[in-house]
Amino acid sequence: MALNFHQLHIFYTVAEKGSFSMAAQALHMTQPAVTMQVQSLEDYFGTKLFQRSTKKIELTEAGRTLLPFAKRSIDLIKSTDVAMSKFTHMLEGRLQLGASLTIGEYILPRLLGPFSREYPSISVSLKVMNTTQILEEIFGHQLTFGLVEAPIHHPDVKTEVVLNDELMLIVHADHPLAEQEVITLDDVQLYPFILREQGSGTRQVMEQELQRVGFGTDRLKIVMELGSTGAIKSAVEAGLGITLLSQAAVRHETALGIFKVKRIEGLTFTRHFYSIFLQAALLPISAVTFLTFLRERDLKAWL
Repeated sequence: MALNFHQLHIFYTVAEKGSFSMAAQALHMTQPAVTMQVQSLEDYFGTKLFQRSTKKIELTEAGRTLLPFAKRSIDLIKSTDVAMSKFTHMLEGRLQLGASLTIGEYILPRLLGPFSREYPSISVSLKVMNTTQILEEIFGHQLTFGLVEAPIHHPDVKTEVVLNDELMLIVHADHPLAEQEVITLDDVQLYPFILREQGSGTRQVMEQELQRVGFGTDRLKIVMELGSTGAIKSAVEAGLGITLLSQAAVRHETALGIFKVKRIEGLTFTRHFYSIFLQAALLPISAVTFLTFLRERDLKAWL
């Protein structure tokens, strides 16, 4: 019997989780299958790797010795996938991911075209949903990974920055601020303002930057709070107020001359978009290829 990476990955996950059942859940395997693979690894080395009791499991001295080598092997495989993803243009497979609303509706559609032209044999399945739903499907192994607008703080979830974004002041082309060269917060608070709902990523970014300069949202003339970017765009187009949105979300309206995109002097509303996936998961090469594409390409021309 030869040593194989699959067994090392299972061993490492059991050690990290401290439980065969939790490792089985993380790996989307049955508990007996996990136990069998660990036993095979113990047979290969001719020694016990875990001390088992009714309440808990602990690494033996042999297990503690093997653990850093198992981690290095996992890290090496991940690095290998990233390095080789640059050359896999004839790769075949299915890319299955979830994306939160702004990313799924306004960012990814512009990126999937160039990606598909470069990797024509990878088919894409995209679900647009909120972050909570994406997490549920990742934990349920229905999705491989997701792209979201805020970091996820969960011990079983790996979060990595893959894209950067900036919110800008969006005004109707007929608005008094549309032709004004320099716009200050004092100017902004003179006009009706439309906000995203409490808890949205867009609103959090706006509030954090305003808080940095000591400006509370209560000083704005808030006329409505809406639960989607599309609703806010419609309200601005109807002349109901001004807002802050991702420039990528209003590219079409800007090109048609409906909106003007402006900066507020002294403020920068930057944010990150994150990939999220299970810590215990080894992403398929199609997913690694797509994430490498996002990290290493100059995406500005498409956004």
